[in-house]
Amino acid sequence: MRPEARDGEPTRTGRGRRRLPRDPHRLPARLLSRVERLADLAHVLKTIRARVLKPATRHTPDSTTPGSTTPGSTAPHSTALRRQWVRRHRWFLAVLAVGTVLRTLAMLGYRPALWFPDSYTYIVTVFKPRPDLVRPAGYSMFLKLLEPLHAFGAVTAAQHLLGLATAILIYRAARRAPRWAATLATVPVLLDAYQIELEHLLVSDTLFTFLVVAAVALCATRRTATIAAIGLLLAAATLTRTVGQPLIVLLAAWFALRHRLSPADEPIGPAGGSFRPTVGRRTPVGREEPVGRRRSGGRGRPGGRRVPVVRFGPAAVLLAAALVPIVAYGAWFYVTYQRVGLVGANGVFLYARTMSFADCARMDPPPDLKVLCDPRPPERRPPSQEYIWAKDAPLVLRPGITFSKENDDLAARFAMLAITTQPLDYAASVLEELGRSFTWGRPIYPDAEIYGYYQFPAAPPGPPGRYPAQVGAEYAKLYEQGAIGTEIVEPFAGWMRAYQSMVRLPGPVLLGILLVPPVAALARRRHASRLAAGPAWLVPWSVAVVLLITPAAAAEFDYRYVLPAVPLACLAAAQSLGPGLLRQSGGDPRAKEFGDDIPPNVQL
Repeated sequence: MRPEARDGEPTRTGRGRRRLPRDPHRLPARLLSRVERLADLAHVLKTIRARVLKPATRHTPDSTTPGSTTPGSTAPHSTALRRQWVRRHRWFLAVLAVGTVLRTLAMLGYRPALWFPDSYTYIVTVFKPRPDLVRPAGYSMFLKLLEPLHAFGAVTAAQHLLGLATAILIYRAARRAPRWAATLATVPVLLDAYQIELEHLLVSDTLFTFLVVAAVALCATRRTATIAAIGLLLAAATLTRTVGQPLIVLLAAWFALRHRLSPADEPIGPAGGSFRPTVGRRTPVGREEPVGRRRSGGRGRPGGRRVPVVRFGPAAVLLAAALVPIVAYGAWFYVTYQRVGLVGANGVFLYARTMSFADCARMDPPPDLKVLCDPRPPERRPPSQEYIWAKDAPLVLRPGITFSKENDDLAARFAMLAITTQPLDYAASVLEELGRSFTWGRPIYPDAEIYGYYQFPAAPPGPPGRYPAQVGAEYAKLYEQGAIGTEIVEPFAGWMRAYQSMVRLPGPVLLGILLVPPVAALARRRHASRLAAGPAWLVPWSVAVVLLITPAAAAEFDYRYVLPAVPLACLAAAQSLGPGLLRQSGGDPRAKEFGDDIPPNVQL
């Protein structure tokens, strides 16, 4: 016999279906349920106001309390709020202050900037606006905005500010993590000496890092306008460094698939079921709520579970916002060179990448590709970049410029033949290059010249040696409206050199940071039968991994290519250490954003 339903509860019918009892008072009960939930929500808002805002006690005009003010005065209240805010974020503010001091020392010790071979190419594009065959023009447009100041010192100051802003974005994006974890996530960005040195170089990496971190920090949104802003940020990042292209696809996939299961902010119960807000008690999914209809959103399964869906709307908005500026730049590139793409060097760089393992005896290339072979065994060959820039490189010896359409197409064909003929060798080579990111030391690679550009120098660097850089140096004088170079001022420069010799993020530590989110996810898995859909750490973690793998797969390893991935890896690690994990692991149960006075039957 079926047990009779209690008053207000649904009864079972055939095949497990449920129906509501014929209760003439059902409507008032349902309305009462809504009123109780609104009352609980009002209590939540009151708790948030009491814990976060903590309004000052109002004083009457005749109050005799020392320091009392009239009701219209807000100065003491504002001062109290500021003091509370500073006290709450004191550790992050301390790290931010130290990072600011270090950047000030770098600007005092190396005036006005440090130069890299790529810097001169960017300067040429400032005065000759046209798409470059090797690098997109996004960073040149950034320099163009600062040209009226006629000071490379202003450029480095702006880049240092972008570095500080990146740390602030990370701290803000990790706000649901414990504050100590959010603060630690900013330490490599603010205090790593190589990060500070990279900000002082006239290269695009600092701008690119800021744009990507800003896009990732906004990924928790559901607003269409903000999603469009993410697309524009990714487009700007792609037009600054082409490694941003796969990030557009990655984040579009995230917005399309993050709703496949329950919403990410829906908590996971200890028994494995997700819980929804109810009145007075928690009801696991799989049982009907005592009052009201099933909350399946209009389409679902019995018991209220959501049917897995893919929502293409947000992804389409992101793609549209990102593709409009990219397609416009591609049209500019096509009008200039009659070639499709954003740059004209993809094939050349991939060819140089494959020369670390390509064996023409196994590939058996056609006659037109044999001219690109290197008879030396792979272990005796130079680093990949030498096949692009060395005077005796097979591709450089061909007629015309290195990055002509004919040479780029030829190099791309050779590279694809090498990869398809030797896929395991290619995979092993990529893993070898990727492994350089996680070594404890910092060995010289790819050569002493490039390695030296990432160190605070003890002596002023000499003038550029290559002809394109010499042309760029002349344009740099126009930009500065004076002589260019780097003036080394002691003792500030010496302090920065000593600091760089001691403070950096070792490779194994970076690897450990990357492993924190998966390990935390497994720890959650032990306490729940399934994970919440779309964990917050998944986006920054995936972006960091892509930024590490792409250069190793398509070009070569470079120490400066690792640094843009570090902030995102740290953000992912902080977000994975949320209050839920700490509660499940026996940590402080009060580790939540708004305190512990929120009723347990209401979830925000």
